[in-house]
Formats: sequence, structure tokens, C-alpha cells
Amino acid sequence: MNNCWLVGYLIVINFLFFEYVLPFIKLTWKRIVIAPFILSANLFLYSFGFYFWRYIGIKFDIYFPLKIYSSALEGVGNHFPYSAFSIIFFGIIRYSYDYRKLKEAAQQLRIEKQEAELNYLKSQTNPHFLFNTLNNIYSLARDKSDLAPESILRLSQILRFMLYETSGNYIRIEQELKIMADYIALEKLRYDESLSVDFKYEIEDMAQVLPPLLLMPLVENAFKHGVSETRDRPFVDIHLSVNKQLLAFLVRNSTEEFLEGLPVKENIGLSNLRRQLELLYTDFNLSVQQGDSTFTATLTINLASHV
Repeated sequence: MNNCWLVGYLIVINFLFFEYVLPFIKLTWKRIVIAPFILSANLFLYSFGFYFWRYIGIKFDIYFPLKIYSSALEGVGNHFPYSAFSIIFFGIIRYSYDYRKLKEAAQQLRIEKQEAELNYLKSQTNPHFLFNTLNNIYSLARDKSDLAPESILRLSQILRFMLYETSGNYIRIEQELKIMADYIALEKLRYDESLSVDFKYEIEDMAQVLPPLLLMPLVENAFKHGVSETRDRPFVDIHLSVNKQLLAFLVRNSTEEFLEGLPVKENIGLSNLRRQLELLYTDFNLSVQQGDSTFTATLTINLASHV
């Protein structure tokens, strides 16, 4: 009972000290001037006030003295070390709590920043995707091709998918495959039978989820910067496999002759994709390789490493 009585007092004065006194004296210069008086008052509470609290407990038969002091100063001197230790103890608890809250706030701020950046990257991806598709339709319309109406129909299907299916954080991989197949079919309308497209996939679980349109930039890149610039036997090979949450995506396409010694320059689509991967996953690898007349992009993702 003695300890409970004394500890109750120390809890109250330490709460007041750390919650009100310290913040008060640190706010303005005028308050710093009166800080010595405030600290002196608190020193009194930790010394004479603590001993007086013991005295109140004795008067009300709450505290039972186990030792009789010859003077008040002797009692204050004997109890003050406990007060000083309580300041250190509660100070450690308080600043540990503040540090944890600050760390959580910094973590939340970082998450919000990453989400904002990811949303910005996604907002770039969709217009970029639409721009490329409209260019394809424009070329068909300019040539007065009978395939223009079909291309517009396919575009409307793609836009419907982008409007209703890509607003969430994830889509099923079968949906990603569907939009990929529609885009490939739309691109093939621009070319005659000379274009060879090999689209294969081996998916362990079609319900496996991915961020919407995550794989599309590599497919777009194959057509826009590869096939469209190839005159002799254009081709695109697309192979996707997902096994035990390990995704492997290979896109290989024909391209113009490459001058050795020049670095492989990533366009906005690839740069955007790389940054999205950095924000979404901790275990992935995206590599591009330029050959004499081929361009190969290889992407592997451990889907379990999603942030």
C-alpha cells in the first residue's frame, strides 16, 4: 500500500511535467524566461511535495511509516532519489512512445507518398496506352481501311475495361490476359499476314492477382518501337508463365538494325514500368537486351514480395 500511494503521486506529477511543463517552456522566448521558476516549482513537488504526500497518507491511515525521520529534511533527502529515478523512468517511457509514434507517422507519410507517385505513374500509363492505340486507328482511317470500324470496336472494349476494371489495386491475371489479347488483335489489324505473333502463357492459377495493366507496357513497346520500325519479317513473341507466385514474362520482337556500342535507351513506357515495380515489389528483375535485329525484354517478379 505504501508503494502504491507514493507511485500514484509520482505518476501524476510526471504526467504533468512531461505533458504540460516541458512543452510549455519550449514554445517561446518569453516562456523560456520564466522557465527557471516553473522548474523550481516542479523541483519542490518532486522533493518536499513528495514527502508531504507521504505525510498526508500517514494522516489518513493510508500510508504506514516503516521509518521515523528526525526531521523533514532527512525525510526529503531520503525520498528525493526515488523522485529523480521516476523522472528518468517516465522520461524513457515517454520518449520511447514519441519515437514510435514519429516512426509510424514517417512510415505512413512514406506510404502515402508512394501511393501518390504510383497513382501518378498509372495516370501516365493509361493515356500513353490510349495514345498509341489511337495512332493505330488513325493510320487505318487515313488509308481508308475497311478494318477501321473493327478497330474502333476493339478500342471501345479496351476503354470499357480500363474504365471499369482497372480502378482497383488488383485484377485477376485472366483479365490481364484478356486485355493483352485484345490489344494484340487491335495491333494486328494494321499489318498484313507478314506479321508473326506468338502469344503463349502457362498460368498455374488464373485467379492470381496483379496490378492492372502492369505487363502492358512491354507489349506496347514491342509493337510501337519494334514491329512498326521493322520492314522485313516483323514478329513478336510473348511468353508468360506464373508458377508458385513466380511470374516470368518474356517479350521478344523484331527491330531495326542496332549499331553496336550504343547504349539501350529506355522509353517512357519502360521507365514508368520500372518505377512502378520499385514501388510495388521488393523482389523483381526487369532487363532489356538489344540484339542485331531483335529486342528482348525479360521481367521476373516474386508476386509474394508485394509491398
